[in-house]
Amino acid sequence: MKEKIRDIVMKAGADVCGFANIGRFDNAEEGFGPLDIWSDCKTVICLGVALPKGLYCVPSRMVYARYNDLMCDMADDVALRSVIEIEKLGITAVPLPSDGPYDYWDAEIQKGKGLVSIKEMAVECGLGSIGKNTMLLNPKYGNRLNIGAVLIDMELESDPYAKDICIPGCTKCIDNCPGHAICEDGSVSQMLCREQTYHQTERGFRTVDCNRCRTLCPVRFGTANK
Repeated sequence: MKEKIRDIVMKAGADVCGFANIGRFDNAEEGFGPLDIWSDCKTVICLGVALPKGLYCVPSRMVYARYNDLMCDMADDVALRSVIEIEKLGITAVPLPSDGPYDYWDAEIQKGKGLVSIKEMAVECGLGSIGKNTMLLNPKYGNRLNIGAVLIDMELESDPYAKDICIPGCTKCIDNCPGHAICEDGSVSQMLCREQTYHQTERGFRTVDCNRCRTLCPVRFGTANK
């Protein structure tokens, strides 16, 4: 059944798909774990859709901003279409947003939290490790994955954890952050990052004025093919 579900997710448009039994989330942050969304969840499925490499070759302000947003929507679309097919197998399934909407917002420090930590779920599902810039790093796709997730009420075996590909001693993301938002302890100040990154044109179009932590990463395109 696990491979049948994986095939459904991949055919729906995912580049990667991984599974984690609910037992892997026993230490999830209170209020932000899979069981806080749905108490009947037995297995978490994470999927990833990869940004084209070309988006790393152009200024981020307009083109990257537009298509990175669309890729989040694409991850949501893949999750929803997967759920529709999974439920035909007699399994109840719940899709989760790749990014927004979410409730948690600390206006004073401009910090938001998703309904769950989608990156941490992806790690538990074997899709990658967390880099110094707090992005998910996948051996094949580097930091190009936008993550979606599905919860199901069938217990399945977890996939193996992915190899950590973040280069020891590398601090390019930290050194090149114009807002000094990335800390060596593995945390990121969302407020400092947002001040440098998210703006809009006079017409009101959203812009992304910095994505250096993504594009300057030595393993941005992965290591599997090197």
